[in-house]
Amino acid sequence: MSMAHEGGAGLSDSETIVLPLAGRRRESTIRSAPQVVAFHRNELNEILNVYGRQVAAGEWRDYAIDMLRDRAVFSIFRMSSEIPIYRVEKTPRLARRQGAYAVIGATGLILKRGHELKTVLRVIDKRVKLAAV
Repeated sequence: MSMAHEGGAGLSDSETIVLPLAGRRRESTIRSAPQVVAFHRNELNEILNVYGRQVAAGEWRDYAIDMLRDRAVFSIFRMSSEIPIYRVEKTPRLARRQGAYAVIGATGLILKRGHELKTVLRVIDKRVKLAAV
């Protein structure tokens, strides 16, 4: 149906202008959406495996996940009212330099930094070891 039939400016069918509005809306939404860094599913699985072992051992009790513009942070708490005892951070802009992953202690000291999350998490993964009798 042309604009002339809808009471428009009197364009004929050959002069009808078609605008793809769906594509324009999608592009503007993508540009205006704030970009955040997040953990992927397999990264969260690695972190939650370590976290689950420590919760079962009674060492840790709570966690928080923050997704910021420049990094994602998984904070680990001994009690929910305290400051985090560890922070696992993913900073993609450091991926080619020191590594995107870091474990930071309560004092702000970087305990371990690297390119592979599993390797970095070893610094806080204190597995229960059985003693030989």
